[in-house]
Amino acid sequence: MTVNWILVGTIAAPIIALFVGAALDRILERKPKVISYLGHVSAFTLTNPPGTSIYTHAIVVKNTGRRPATNVCLSHLFLPDNFNLAPSVAHQVLRRPDGSADIVLPTLVPGEQVTVSYLYFPPITWAQINSTVKHQDGFAKILTVFPTPVPAPWVVRSYLALVLLGTISLLYLIAEVAKWLWSLR
Repeated sequence: MTVNWILVGTIAAPIIALFVGAALDRILERKPKVISYLGHVSAFTLTNPPGTSIYTHAIVVKNTGRRPATNVCLSHLFLPDNFNLAPSVAHQVLRRPDGSADIVLPTLVPGEQVTVSYLYFPPITWAQINSTVKHQDGFAKILTVFPTPVPAPWVVRSYLALVLLGTISLLYLIAEVAKWLWSLR
């Protein structure tokens, strides 16, 4: 039995094109992608007046997408009176009677990053302040950040070259095994 490769190609090409097109659409889609992560948490004990404690932490919000994110809302279970946005951007604070509040940024352009730093006193802790981060198109992705060393560019390029070489070798091996299995028939 011979395989009609033209028929196989005619059937396989649209299916492969469908998956490649869907993957490219997902990669190149122009939409805002907002991420947020905890920048730092610190506690200070003052010497004057002695024994006074002050807590501080920061939340970083960034638009890594290809379109501006609008109405970025940082929700808080409790918003301290002392907070700072860096860089200084236009924002609105919406406080509610129960102590919760929202900081609303009208827009975050692609690549823009804002750090919100908080200063507060015990018994409040950093875990009792922030709630969610969302924007007009959905919720922000909350990242858990670990400090890692950045490899040199030549190491990254070498790694990618080895991955490409391995992929090509694997595809060649699969084709050779398929030819060998086909010859056994």
